[in-house]
Amino acid sequence: MANERPTELRRRRQRKAKLTLLKKRLDKASKSEKAVIIAKVRRLSPGAEQLLANWKVSS
Repeated sequence: MANERPTELRRRRQRKAKLTLLKKRLDKASKSEKAVIIAKVRRLSPGAEQLLANWKVSS
């Protein structure tokens, strides 16, 4: 049975890259686009509420 750690590290790195791209898009997004991006962040990350608070995004 393979070790789960490398798989989890790969997932974390991919999640971090996606969140970075979403944050860049969020800065330039319109109001309706922001709602879609916020929903994607919530679906993607287990700590989404804290992350959105750090980004100073009102949901």
